[in-house]
Amino acid sequence: MSLEQALSKGKFVITAEVGPPKGVDIEEMLEDAELMRGRVDGVNVTDQQSSVMRLGSLAACHLLKQRGLEPIYQVTCRDRNRIALQSDLLSAYVLGIENVLCLTGDYVSLGDHPDAEPVFDLDSVSLLQAAKALQQGKDLAMKELKGSPRFFLGAVVTPGADPLEPQLIKMEKKVKAGAQFFQTQAIYEPERFEQFMQAVNHLKVPVLVGIILLRSAAMARFMNKNVAGVHVPESLIEEMDQAEDKAKKGIEIAARLIRDMKGTCQGVHIMAIGLEKRVPAILDAAGL
Repeated sequence: MSLEQALSKGKFVITAEVGPPKGVDIEEMLEDAELMRGRVDGVNVTDQQSSVMRLGSLAACHLLKQRGLEPIYQVTCRDRNRIALQSDLLSAYVLGIENVLCLTGDYVSLGDHPDAEPVFDLDSVSLLQAAKALQQGKDLAMKELKGSPRFFLGAVVTPGADPLEPQLIKMEKKVKAGAQFFQTQAIYEPERFEQFMQAVNHLKVPVLVGIILLRSAAMARFMNKNVAGVHVPESLIEEMDQAEDKAKKGIEIAARLIRDMKGTCQGVHIMAIGLEKRVPAILDAAGL
């Protein structure tokens, strides 16, 4: 069953990320993805995450598709102009990849090539518009296509942003541009997430709540200081700080958050960030 079909049938869907390697040794990436077989409805493949040069997400998605998994092709606007972005979307479709998550992308200053020239010819909204235009048989230059793709288009939203209003406005723009589902930035406050879901209920678009697996109290403090729109409550930081088995505690917290927020959204998106082998344990602990 495709991701689109699962959501349309009202299933509580589960997605999780894998990161392509910095190099061509794909064994670990494929092992991580294989652990998710039968447990998730879609596997996100990150696109040069944190502006660090890696194997391309398109190639990695193709490998997952060949193995019978359901890839979600993450596409960022940082590194390619509109010609390359549209071409990659067409390439994805002919390789059997239909789930596309449209992102603006992190700044190059965050990555391992800080002197690289950023592109940002498009942003997440205009990338959605481009993908929608391709489905209608034309490119951004209004030239006719010989055969049109069909995508299931996704986007990202940050429920923990303060103020929230700009996120709500941009989310509405993304829906108008073609977004059919949303995965959120990490959220650790169920009450705040419930308020967010009430505010976007009128959009009638599936939302998958984002969970980043905590490794340590130091990681939580780092995110609070450096990741916009993410706030880990002090109570959770203390739990991580005092835990003897931090791996077990991180899984426990992630599972608890999923259980607490499951009733307010249409799915969960797990971002393990290098700890993908723990995803099955999170799902077991959450009863999924």
